[in-house]
Parts: sequence; C-alpha cells; structure tokens
Amino acid sequence: MKQPRAVVIGAGVGGLTAAAALHRGGWSVTVLERSPTLEPVGAAIALSPNAQRALDAIELGDEVRALAAWESDGALCAPGGRRLLRIDGAAAVERFGGPTVLLHRATLTDLLASRLPAGRVHTSAAAELADPGAAGRPALVTAAGREFEAELVVAADGIHSAARRTLFPGQPGPRYAGFTTWRIITPALKRPFTPHETWGRGRFWGTQPLLDGRIYAYGAAFTPEGGHAPDDEKAELLRLFGTWHQPIPDLIAAVEPGQVLRHDVFHQAEALPAYHRGRTALLGDAAHAMAPTLGQGGNQAIEDAVVLAHHLTTTRIDDGDSDANVPGALAAYTRDRLPRTMDVVRRSARSSRAPALKSAPAVALRNAALIAAGRLGPGLLLRGFDGIADWTPPGTPHKAAPHTGTGPGSGHHGGPGGVRGDGPS
Repeated sequence: MKQPRAVVIGAGVGGLTAAAALHRGGWSVTVLERSPTLEPVGAAIALSPNAQRALDAIELGDEVRALAAWESDGALCAPGGRRLLRIDGAAAVERFGGPTVLLHRATLTDLLASRLPAGRVHTSAAAELADPGAAGRPALVTAAGREFEAELVVAADGIHSAARRTLFPGQPGPRYAGFTTWRIITPALKRPFTPHETWGRGRFWGTQPLLDGRIYAYGAAFTPEGGHAPDDEKAELLRLFGTWHQPIPDLIAAVEPGQVLRHDVFHQAEALPAYHRGRTALLGDAAHAMAPTLGQGGNQAIEDAVVLAHHLTTTRIDDGDSDANVPGALAAYTRDRLPRTMDVVRRSARSSRAPALKSAPAVALRNAALIAAGRLGPGLLLRGFDGIADWTPPGTPHKAAPHTGTGPGSGHHGGPGGVRGDGPS
C-alpha cells in the first residue's frame, strides 16, 4: 500500500495537531508555514479537558496535564475589587474530568512539533491552494516556487483563510464580533493573587498564572472595529484599566509598550456549506472562527484535527486505499464537526453579551444576577460548559469519566476552571 501524502497549510495549533495526528496514522505529512519561524502569534492558550482528551490521540495529553498551574478557586470581580462570584475549581475538575491548563503558545507549539519527523515543517513558505483535488485527482498546493501534489490538503490558515475563499468564493467570511482584545505576559508578581476575571462597563480583564510563575493577562473593550491607540497600546490599557483593582495596574506597569498584543475579534457568524471540498479540509479558524469568550478557539481546532485524522485513518484501515476514500472521509469530518463547532460559535457569541453591557442600571442588574447565581452553587455556572468541556474524541480513551450533562446554558465567560486564556489566533 502506498503511503498517502498530506499537505498542511499553516503551522498554528490546529495545523500542527493535524500534522502530528496524520503522521501517527501513517501519512507522509508536509507542513507549509508562511512565517519565517514557528514562533506563534499570541500569548497563551487555555486547554480545557475536551482538548486534553483529544491530545491523548497523539500521546500528548499527559504532558499537557503536567503543566497545569492551578486547580484552586478563581473569582469574577467588579472593577473595584468586589468579588461577584467564586469559581469553584474542584467542582469543575469533578464535572469535566480535569482542570483547564494554561500554557504559553510557544510551549504547545514545541510539543506538537516534536511529534513530527525533522524536515516536515517548511517556514517562509506562503502556500496557495491551486487545486482542491477530487475523487480521481490529487490536490495541488504551490509554495516557495514549488508544487506539492497530495491526496489530502488540510487548510489551517487562520481567520483570513485564502483556502476558504478558494473553496467557497461566494460565502461570507468571519465578521467583527464587536470587541477588541489586548494580551500581555509579565514576570511573576511579588504578591499572591487569585486568578480572576473582572467585568466593568463594556470592558473586561483577566489575570492568570503560568506554571513558570509568569502572569498571563488579557483585556477587552467593546469598541468600533479597526481602532488603535493614539500613542501606544500600553497607554491605552492604562486609560481603560489603570484604575481597576490590583494586580491589574501593576501588571500593565510591568509590560513594555511593544509587548502588548492587540487584535480585533472576528467570528464566523454564518456557517459554511461544508468544511471540505474535493480533497481539501478546512480546520480551526479557517472554518469556524469564534469569539474567545468561552476559551474554545484553539480547543476546537485541536478537536478538528483529531477527528479529521480519525476518519482518514479509519478509512485507510477499513478500505485499504486511503487515496480513493479521502472524499468520503472528509464528508464524515464535516458531518461530525460543522454542527458542533457552529454551536460553540453561537454559544461564544452569546457569552459576550453580559460583559458588553455599558449602562449603569444594566451593569448593576448583571452584577446582582451573578451574586445570586453564586449563592445557588457552582453547578449553575458550570452547566454552560456541558456539551463542550465533556467532549470525548471518537475512538480515543479518556483519562476520567466526565460529567455528561447536556444543559445548554451560556454560563460564565471563562473555561471550566473559571477563567480563560484563549485569544485570536
């Protein structure tokens, strides 16, 4: 049996996971990345239990779990420091089978790349999908003056995916979600703090520890698209959050202006007709960009990658000819992933409504509702992640039997551990 060839466009979290999973399934994989290095754009990523179970498929789940920085409680606060809601970390672990793990994106990139043989990732290779392929014809990708024929192309080329436009030229792409985000990583603080998210009027902030002691923090503001600070983004953070409770002002003071990342948030509000065409599959933000308010963008890309590899590997084992059966495997991938990911897109959009409130009466009512919800116990809050964090990949054993409730509530903004770390990628 000939070894099937796969070309992966994009070496982000989803692309590298797909490459590692396909390699493990017997595919000859080539990864094409337009950037000159694998250094990721972005600060940190929160991997919730669903993504950790997906990573078990490439024997990476336990290495990620070992990087968990905390499993204790968190808090949802008002700008003055009043705690509105306690986030019960132990309850989240019990319900979903483990804690959310926050790690630097560079750490995850290194772990994923280590699952590939040397020489499989090509940087400074801006790729173009020349032909998506068909049942009797390989796909064709051009990059760096070369042509790559393959039985499969995985387009993990991000929110502004050129491959998506090639496959579905008449379909609307992601649109502005209504807010912009800033992300920073700072050295460790001298004073201890509780991981938290803080909601103001049309603004929110989050502060979380990394395992090595550094601090990951993010801010967001509901503001018109395309804005930029008149001076620098650190100064903008000080204007927006400098009077909020500690450690927020100290964190902003500790970062250099050039180390502040700012990105408008986009989401795929209207579903694509499919996540594949011919021999080409869309993955992650290229298929279903979502707001980071449930921390699921990178997690869903990891799920995509593992489910895609599962269908392609099963096809090869069952039918003995992965080349002939790729289109059928991709159709199964779309059937599995499109409904689930668009549900998460919609739930992520809904979860941004509460912190978007700007009028004083509406914010007062929101805060009172949060306090009341906290008195009812952690179950009401965590129910917003039922059907998301309790997901288990097909054909993959998981480390613990998670809660299997199916309540559809929108829940709190953070991941199952209480706070989020995912951002635009």
